[in-house]
Amino acid sequence: MWEDVWNTGISLGDKAFRTIAVYLTVTVLLRFSGKRGVAQLNNFDFVVMLLMSNVVQNAIIGPDDSLVGGLLGVTILVVFNAMVVRVAAAVPAIGRIVEGRPTVLARDGVYIPSALRRMGLRQADVDVSIQLRGGESVGDTSLVRLEPGGSMLVRLRPEEEDATEGHLDELAARLDRIERKLDTLLGDRDRP
Repeated sequence: MWEDVWNTGISLGDKAFRTIAVYLTVTVLLRFSGKRGVAQLNNFDFVVMLLMSNVVQNAIIGPDDSLVGGLLGVTILVVFNAMVVRVAAAVPAIGRIVEGRPTVLARDGVYIPSALRRMGLRQADVDVSIQLRGGESVGDTSLVRLEPGGSMLVRLRPEEEDATEGHLDELAARLDRIERKLDTLLGDRDRP
């Protein structure tokens, strides 16, 4: 029984090579397939992700179906991913290659159809992000940008921005000054 647990079937070097090769291939494929994050996956994307994990499993562990073989594969995968993430964070040029650059989807209240097509997004998908930010439609925006990690940055036109507590305090102070000036002006008129 214990022999089966420790019998990995393939060498550690082979397992490391397989794992890194699959990781790099899947990363490149996902990099070129778009920037949508996990929260933005549609049903088709989700099915592809599930099937992809099953397809690459055997490519990583090969004929090895032992406990140790699986643990080695996942350990190599996690360690290599941690290294890639740290290098991408430390070296901006590599970060841009790995993650990409932001993509402007709309500017000054107008969609950029070519950018939407390139990213595989519908206007309705972007409209949801705009509405979550407080806008009614793309016409309320000055900029809509898809970030490399898949998040959507929405900048509303200044007149569409919601008032913050700081804005309200500023407005209250202005109203107080106006009331004092009015009291002073009206008070001067009432005097003989």
